[in-house]
Amino acid sequence: MGRSRTIRMKIIGLLLVPLTSMVVLWGVITAVTASESLELRQYKTLWTNLRHPAYKLISELQSERLLTAKQLRTGATATEEGSQRLATDTARDEFRRQSALSRDASPEILAQVDAVYAQFDRLTAIRDEIDTGMTDRLHAVESYNMIVDSLYGLHRRVALIDDLPIYEQSRIVIDLSYAKELLTREQAIALGPTTGPERRLFTQLVGNRRFLIDEALSELDPPLRDTQITIITSPAYQRMRMMEDQIIAGGTPRGWLSTTQALAESFQTAQMQASQNLSSRAEPVADAVLSRAFLLAGTCFLLVILSIVVSLRMGNRLSRELTTLRLAALEVAHERLPEVVAKLRKGDSVEMPELSVASTTTEIDDVGRAFSAVQQTAVEAAVGQAQLREGVGHVFRNLARRSQALLHRQRIQLEDMQHRATDPEDLDDLFRLDHLTTRMRRHAEGLIILSNATPGRGWSKPVPLLDVARGATAEVEDYQRVTVEPMPGNRLAGPVVGDVIHLVAELIENATVYSPPHTPVIVRGESTARGFAVEVEDRGLGMSAEELADYNERLASPPEFDLADSDKLGLFVVSRLAARHAIRVTLRGSPYGGTTAIVLIPEEHVTGPEPEGHVQEPAARPMRVVPSD
Repeated sequence: MGRSRTIRMKIIGLLLVPLTSMVVLWGVITAVTASESLELRQYKTLWTNLRHPAYKLISELQSERLLTAKQLRTGATATEEGSQRLATDTARDEFRRQSALSRDASPEILAQVDAVYAQFDRLTAIRDEIDTGMTDRLHAVESYNMIVDSLYGLHRRVALIDDLPIYEQSRIVIDLSYAKELLTREQAIALGPTTGPERRLFTQLVGNRRFLIDEALSELDPPLRDTQITIITSPAYQRMRMMEDQIIAGGTPRGWLSTTQALAESFQTAQMQASQNLSSRAEPVADAVLSRAFLLAGTCFLLVILSIVVSLRMGNRLSRELTTLRLAALEVAHERLPEVVAKLRKGDSVEMPELSVASTTTEIDDVGRAFSAVQQTAVEAAVGQAQLREGVGHVFRNLARRSQALLHRQRIQLEDMQHRATDPEDLDDLFRLDHLTTRMRRHAEGLIILSNATPGRGWSKPVPLLDVARGATAEVEDYQRVTVEPMPGNRLAGPVVGDVIHLVAELIENATVYSPPHTPVIVRGESTARGFAVEVEDRGLGMSAEELADYNERLASPPEFDLADSDKLGLFVVSRLAARHAIRVTLRGSPYGGTTAIVLIPEEHVTGPEPEGHVQEPAARPMRVVPSD
């Protein structure tokens, strides 16, 4: 009895899962299809809260711009302009109040409203420049134009709607409204005689306005087009076109302001009526969309029920097979394949991991074979990468060994030439060549280190760390900028001297390259509780916190050498050398604004000071100071 109840509960639970999915899917379909209707209804709300206040504000800004242009041209009274500014501020405050109700309708609308607010903040500065006489008419008009353009950007953003006919007509009405805006810009510029730049801008405005009107009238619906046709076929409009041509030719026609003002008011009335008409059209369309939404949701509900009946029969079998496939794939991905890659990196032979799943479904078998093919490709790629790294390492090592042999012969010859040279200038050149040879030897050793081999340069006895720092300085091109401060007499174990010299030299060279040529690079050292610390400090531009964190992570965990990242060879060399001898290298900001590299050498590599009277083997070839001219 208890077992039957358990089975029955499992069956009920199995049925509840698709039933719940069915209800959720139906709800999603209903919400998606109904969202179009809600968006159409929201169109009228956005008209009330955003577009209508924006049109009123645009009208006040156009009036203020015209009065400003008149004042700058003819000296209009401050009282008249002050009254208009008060009206503009009232319309601006009303827009802020209304837009706050719908500015969060979408992220796009919010961004556009914020852009309008940002332009509002410029209005006070524009007025101050006008009142103090710090601007001319053309600049003042263009300053107002930027504010108006941001409001038209809001119009175009709010007009976006899923209903294509309403959107197309709304876009055209906005273009016509912008044509009216261009007409008011013409008004402000053509008050009185015009300058050359003003006539050029006026000509552009005329061309753009005529183009917008011609394009819009060909696409506008007949009920909306009739009003516009009445305006542009009127005698006043034809007279205005003649005046525009006269102004473009350099004339100053009479009656320009009265003619254009009447036409601007006619355009404003027609466009407001068209916008309200489109807002009213959205409601019945929204009702029809909502009806279609419920019909579609009901149909989908029935289809989902049918699909559940069919899917339940196949669900159990597919679930078992997919679970088996998933477990097998996870085993290969998390256990067997990583083991193969790890063996490849060590150079061991490997066996190809296989994925086999017994299934009665062809699709599951295909997926299993696809996983096997992916694993095969991954292993082959890992094998190829390991072979490539090994081949590159051989090339690096062979080239470096050959370079080392040649550089060794070159240094012997240079020493012989230095002993025989008597002319100071010749000796100066030989010293420079000797220093260049030392640097070339370090670069050759860098290639050997990148190939995971040992450079071969070493010392049999401990070397004072002060000599190690000086030896590192001698291997840097701009060594004259480097100051090695006095250090305690601690010594470094002979087997690690060569690698530490190379490591510190890379850090010193990096400090000289990334700091101004007139600034010094300081090298100092001191004993610590767990070894010896060498600091290399430059006074360059420094690095950001993110860059420091990235470099410190690479220095702490040496990455695989990337051939495409050859600009950072020094970083790879330093990290390899540090890891080889358990040396810790850390970068941090310098109080002088540059970067300080701290090299912490473990205590097992450091011994006490050299006993007095004992002759110490030199750490590196003594650096010769090139005599100045």
